[in-house]
Amino acid sequence: MFMSRDGLCGIGELAERAGVTVKTVRFYSDRGLLPEASRSVGGHRRYGPEALGRLRLIRSLRALGLAVSEVRRVLDEEDGASGVLEDAVAGRLREVGSELRALRWREAALRLVQECPPGERADRLRLVGSVAAPPSTEPLVRFWRGWLPPRMPARATAAFLEVAVPRPPDDPAPAQVLAFARLNALTLAPCPGTAQPQPEAHRTAGARGAAVLYAGLAEAYELAGARLRGGVEPHAGDALDCFVSAYTDAYGVRDTPDFRRVLVRQLADDPRLDRYWELVAEVATPPGGRPEPTPGAAHDWLCAALQAQTVATAA
Repeated sequence: MFMSRDGLCGIGELAERAGVTVKTVRFYSDRGLLPEASRSVGGHRRYGPEALGRLRLIRSLRALGLAVSEVRRVLDEEDGASGVLEDAVAGRLREVGSELRALRWREAALRLVQECPPGERADRLRLVGSVAAPPSTEPLVRFWRGWLPPRMPARATAAFLEVAVPRPPDDPAPAQVLAFARLNALTLAPCPGTAQPQPEAHRTAGARGAAVLYAGLAEAYELAGARLRGGVEPHAGDALDCFVSAYTDAYGVRDTPDFRRVLVRQLADDPRLDRYWELVAEVATPPGGRPEPTPGAAHDWLCAALQAQTVATAA
């Protein structure tokens, strides 16, 4: 209770009790967050006993980083049943998480520049300077959308992008920042020969057939990935059969030795894609961790197995 006879206090007393400046009280009053009980004869603001608790609540909410508009919604909530405070806190937590990720990426990028030899710093600065913090994967998505068949079903495209586009780590090491920056630069660079090079498999299968192809390849890559984790050399077996079946189903043909020989010639190496998957492995692998097989590594394993089988069959 305030000491005045009418139980009200002036702006100065309220500010002193709350531990804020008069300017702060006036700011919240002018924005309707802290209503005045009345005005004195001289036009000075007067506040009721409830103003002190309300002002302290405003300070607490602002200390959490909530915007004035969010504070207003929380104050307007009478019994808390609508969850306004919970929603505001959850939104602020998301913002703080994004800010922390950005700071971690900036810290790792700074260490990357600091620790590299002087002769490499200009190149490192150019690379990391072209990537936002936290980084966006949009250039990678655009790269694959230009590479995939243009009329491939949306669900199949989304499933492929989920696997092909790596999620930037929240707390990266400098080497992971460098790998992602190089990956970003790789996908932004012009493609040799044409803006949207389509592999022969896409032209043969067509947009609908490509959806069948990638569904089958996903299964084959999973099988091959298990072999890669075990350090098994490329060989014929269920993984290779699943790999070839993905192409026969997409093309609408039978699996024969002749088809496998044709497929070997069709699946020519693509240095740009090979480099892409190498960088994906670097981005996804924490320091000291064991790289997980990427679809690119699985594809190379299966192509090597197919090559070995066709050579053995022809001998």
